[in-house]
Amino acid sequence: MTTENVLPPSNRSYWVDSSDEAEHSPLAHDAEADVVVVGAGVFGLTTALLMQEAGLDVIVLEAARVCTGVSGYTTGKLSSLHQLKYASLVDRYDEETARGYADANERAIAQVEALIARHDIACAFERRPAYAFARDDDELAQVRDEVEAASKAGLAASFTEDCELPFPVKGAIRVEDQALYHVRRYALGLVRAFLAAGGTVHERTRVVDVEEPEDAVVAVTRSGRRVRAKHLVLATLVPFLDRGGYFARLEPTRSYIVAARVSQPVMRDMHISAGEPIRSLRPAAGGDLVLVGGESHRVGQEPDTWERYRALEAFAREHFPVEAITHRWSSQDFVPVDGLPYVGRMPFTERVLVGTGYAKWGLSLGTAAAMELTAHVQGEGAPWGDLFDARRINPRRSLMGTTERGLDFTKRMVGDRARALRAPDADALKPGEGAIAKHEGERVAAYRTPEGELRVVSPVCTHMGCFVTWNPAETSWDCPCHGSRFGTDGRVLQGPAVRDLEPKAGAEHPEE
Repeated sequence: MTTENVLPPSNRSYWVDSSDEAEHSPLAHDAEADVVVVGAGVFGLTTALLMQEAGLDVIVLEAARVCTGVSGYTTGKLSSLHQLKYASLVDRYDEETARGYADANERAIAQVEALIARHDIACAFERRPAYAFARDDDELAQVRDEVEAASKAGLAASFTEDCELPFPVKGAIRVEDQALYHVRRYALGLVRAFLAAGGTVHERTRVVDVEEPEDAVVAVTRSGRRVRAKHLVLATLVPFLDRGGYFARLEPTRSYIVAARVSQPVMRDMHISAGEPIRSLRPAAGGDLVLVGGESHRVGQEPDTWERYRALEAFAREHFPVEAITHRWSSQDFVPVDGLPYVGRMPFTERVLVGTGYAKWGLSLGTAAAMELTAHVQGEGAPWGDLFDARRINPRRSLMGTTERGLDFTKRMVGDRARALRAPDADALKPGEGAIAKHEGERVAAYRTPEGELRVVSPVCTHMGCFVTWNPAETSWDCPCHGSRFGTDGRVLQGPAVRDLEPKAGAEHPEE
């Protein structure tokens, strides 16, 4: 039986490192339920709990461990202030869209607070203001526009020049009553509440296919086990089913965080820069840690990922009394080309539901998605109408982004193969190095472990055939086309791929 990988343990997040483990057995037999939820992050677990409490029988299937994927590698901010989102929504759509987006996030924060109170979840939840700060005059003008747009959208927003930051800013938008919490302790609390309500969780159970007989939907696992249900919720960050074409409408991005232990507490609130380079700041561990995030880039398109960590560490040491960097981690998310998440029924199906495209704000938007899908399964109208409709097509608002994604895919399919013709010999790799290389007459993805073992797998992503690239900081193979990630032994770390990279000489794949 295989043990599914979590993200590389060398860069474990503070949230994962400072929370208890809870074992849930893999699925060992076929099962039936009203709803099967695929994925045990905040979105999946919230969906499962709300539906279970609504009287439905729910089974959760998780490929790795509960909240050790993207949810466990976030900043732990629960906020409706998403950098400069509201002015952008008004410009791209209208004020009504901005109000709906704000309402979804605000109600999601209230839902989290209610679940914490109802189930007595100890997760350091605290209501605090959130800021987006300007560092120059151009950003200042944008911040003032955001204050106006966010206020009209219904947020308690104001302009201020008074920030607690230890460096000068031109001004900031401040939004009241946002929240900070320990995200994995919260997720584990959701699991306990879900189990107490009669739900079932199976870890290390990867779903690789979905079948739809006439009167049901069936989740098929890698081991061949089957869960039959009336509804299936894909809570896997990005759907691994291609029928919705979401991979072409979402830009896969990675971003980075360092946790710095400081000699004295330096902030209480959460902050994010209005412009580039993004700097996201918040306290943790009672103020003894400052989390510094940012340095986003497209997945698989940054050759020196360690430099991203170095830049954040340098920023932290420049501005805060840093005693040590205690943790560093990176995370992944998908940014929708038309600016809004996709939530609801997937195209060409009535029983498969989805939530994706949270653009790095999945703790609030994923909770809102859970509320919306629960209402849908109960036969109620969506709380925010068609705002997040998963079947929508917005050619005017997404054409440029979709075209760019298509051109990038073509460039990668052709250019990466051409570059591979000049690949080095795999035998020349030093311990800890990885590269697209030549090995026994083939182009391969090769990695030499610190102990000297050479691991060799196919360089061809099993999703749509792009060549993967080496991620040195996370010791992973990342697909620059649609964001799939694989371990050095070829096993899937993150989708949309569900099949491992083909092993070559030197790679071992445990049998399931």
